[in-house]
Amino acid sequence: MIQIHDKFFKRFLSESEIQQAVKSVADKIAADYKDETPIFVGVLNGSFMFVSDLMKAYQHPCEVSFVRLSSYQGLTSTGIVETLLDVPENIEGRSVIIIEDIIDTGRTLQKLVHLFSKTNVKEFKIASLFYKPDVYKGEYAIDYFGLAIPDNFIVGYGLDYKEQGRNLKEVYQLNQKHMINLVLFGKPGAGKGTQAEFLKEKYNLKHISTGDVFRYNIKNGTPLGTLAKSYMDKGDLVPDEVTIRMLREEVEKNPEADGFIFDGFPRTAAQAEALDNFLESKDMGINATIALEANDEILIERLLERGKISGRSDDQDVAKIRNRFDEYNQKTTPVKEFYEAQDKFHSVNGIGSIVEITERLTKVIEAL
Repeated sequence: MIQIHDKFFKRFLSESEIQQAVKSVADKIAADYKDETPIFVGVLNGSFMFVSDLMKAYQHPCEVSFVRLSSYQGLTSTGIVETLLDVPENIEGRSVIIIEDIIDTGRTLQKLVHLFSKTNVKEFKIASLFYKPDVYKGEYAIDYFGLAIPDNFIVGYGLDYKEQGRNLKEVYQLNQKHMINLVLFGKPGAGKGTQAEFLKEKYNLKHISTGDVFRYNIKNGTPLGTLAKSYMDKGDLVPDEVTIRMLREEVEKNPEADGFIFDGFPRTAAQAEALDNFLESKDMGINATIALEANDEILIERLLERGKISGRSDDQDVAKIRNRFDEYNQKTTPVKEFYEAQDKFHSVNGIGSIVEITERLTKVIEAL
């Protein structure tokens, strides 16, 4: 996995696979033109590496020139193809092989055909290293191509994302995996931590516990930890923006994750909205909010048993346990209503064996 600007890309084609495709194109062209001297016209900027290697693989007389066209900005085509460098001179009566890096919708190809149809060349043909048959809408034949590929955005070997990545020897495709982002709720003793461990392993998710994140930042004296501690030392609540910045750092540390489990945040509707805004800036969102529900009396029994082992005083006092339940109800009600309005709130029975509860959670997630 590599990062270019704000996007992550995973390896799609190795250097050897690319060179095999280049040789394939060279051999096909040679079969038609080895007895004459064609002019290869590369389309800049993307085709420069392909043209270079194609010339090394083409073992017959030829000439090389370039035109420059552009239709891409970022990840998408503008739909408007600009001619930035005109066709070469002295091509009258010659055979021309137009060299493209990639053919997808065919807009650039249409422009090329228009350019060369106005010249007096003997004939011109189209050669491309990559071809996307699923999205090609052109009316012109593609005479030679190296590899037919799916309609995924790719970089490397001359292809760029916002002008970076052209120098990569291999080709990478945009990481378009389906992300699963969950908010997990549960009263003390509901088994939220246990289930989070199972879910993160099953779906390759990163479990982000707000409490753990705060402790890490404060213990290690990070700038955000120092800032949070300055509020806590004064008895003030840490502003939501500080917490969101901590969560942002955790998300950005884990580009390999297929999603995130947010635990302990959001606790208010305002925080839920802030989390939505943050995830939207990353082209993500919350898929589901899942609450593990259980009868208070059963949870009290669980916590009292846990308290015998953990020694935690708040797990050994029934009155303190009930106060924690009341606090949970008060805090989660507005958050529950926030996600219910988005049809993202799911209640799961938290009573039963660990395996049974995991199966219930899995059923909710698989239906997303």
